[in-house]
Amino acid sequence: MAETTIWWLRRDLRLRDNPALVAAAKRGAVIPVFICDTSVDELGAAAKWRLGLSLADLDARLRALGSHIVYRTGEALEVLDLVIEESGATGVFWNRYYEKRAVERDKAVKSALKEAGVEVQSFNAHLLFEPWEVETKQGGYYKVYSPYWRAVKDRPIADPLAEPAISAPEVWPQSEALKDWDLGAQMRRGADVVAQHVHVGEERATARLGAFVRDRIDDYKDARDFPALPATSGLSENLTYGEISPRSIWHSGVRAREEGKRGAEHFLKELVWREFAWHLLWHEPDLATRNHREGWDDFPWRGDSKAAERWRQGRTGIRFVDAAMRELYVTGTMHNRARMIVASYLTKHMMTDWRVGLAWFEDCLIDWDPASNAMGWQWVAGSGPDAAPYFRVFNPDGQAEKFDKNGDYLNAWIAEGQSDPPATALSYFEAVPKAWGLGAQDSYPEPVVGLKEGRERALAAYGNR
Repeated sequence: MAETTIWWLRRDLRLRDNPALVAAAKRGAVIPVFICDTSVDELGAAAKWRLGLSLADLDARLRALGSHIVYRTGEALEVLDLVIEESGATGVFWNRYYEKRAVERDKAVKSALKEAGVEVQSFNAHLLFEPWEVETKQGGYYKVYSPYWRAVKDRPIADPLAEPAISAPEVWPQSEALKDWDLGAQMRRGADVVAQHVHVGEERATARLGAFVRDRIDDYKDARDFPALPATSGLSENLTYGEISPRSIWHSGVRAREEGKRGAEHFLKELVWREFAWHLLWHEPDLATRNHREGWDDFPWRGDSKAAERWRQGRTGIRFVDAAMRELYVTGTMHNRARMIVASYLTKHMMTDWRVGLAWFEDCLIDWDPASNAMGWQWVAGSGPDAAPYFRVFNPDGQAEKFDKNGDYLNAWIAEGQSDPPATALSYFEAVPKAWGLGAQDSYPEPVVGLKEGRERALAAYGNR
């Protein structure tokens, strides 16, 4: 006898390789439900806006299939109880999300629903491996990436699931309107600028993967550190909202490796770096707020400051740093090499607490990922896992000479001093708050902290660890 099942959407906004959706569809009718609870309210401006775009895209695809998303505001259990009452649903299925508060919420919801006689199932759709299933020989968790990679690289990974046929329920619950949530309100005028750089939805994510494997994966290892080159996949944006599954990416990478494409192995390692971040966050749920390494709580980092505001504005006077910070504000993303450089300058040259930078990335990134963001910032700052040598200080000028020798990346994002700056550089002034009072005709600023001065101060501080 067919049953009606609620598919509780979270970070799995796709139809293919979606275990919860497949299981729900096998039972009978499916009601897709997205709940705007405190976890959504507290998202950063860019992530919340980008989430709204992803929901709208999936909703349109579902409507073409005779289904749609039911939008509700409130605490998860209260909303689910109401939708169950309105629809007669007998099951609630979802794909797991491994952030601390989501885990606590989901445990409480699962317990209450089961007690009420509702069938509840949760699945892994966000990761290749469950964080608790990868253990060291001693039975603990991995704190260093290289042995983690060796432990998982040959593990079998199931093939992606096909998109299921979706049946509509006899009774649809009432739905709020997504547009009334105004998820992009905090983006203000920046939304129109960043919108030119997004790749929203499952179809675009799939096409993005295909183009990368076809055209760029062969040169990935050699070209990925050059920020002016279109050498990376860009899939972090789509993975964030579950518009594509890590299994789909993994198997595409494996096929490319089998075909002899040189960069495929390195690409797979980067996908597993994301896994490693979630592995750590599962075992250290406060990774985004507490130093990973013991003995770092008394490190003399500064708190927020006027100098840190210059960093946020992309006006440190260090061209590589400023170019990267402006790329972030215009596109909602930043090249990975550039992320390391801006983080190093903030935490080491400027001696500013890594949590100041983490918070800004959380607000500005459309590919914000709580695990990767936390691990990345702590890795660069020196307080994090795998941060060897912890006292490494990136020289932005040296990095520019090595990875942007002709200045293509710097010129693409810094308008000041150019007689005819490109649209990318000018877009920054269209996106930033008017209150900042910035314009392309401004003089380029002097450095907040000189590179030699900042390096010497940082090494002195790190020498006391």
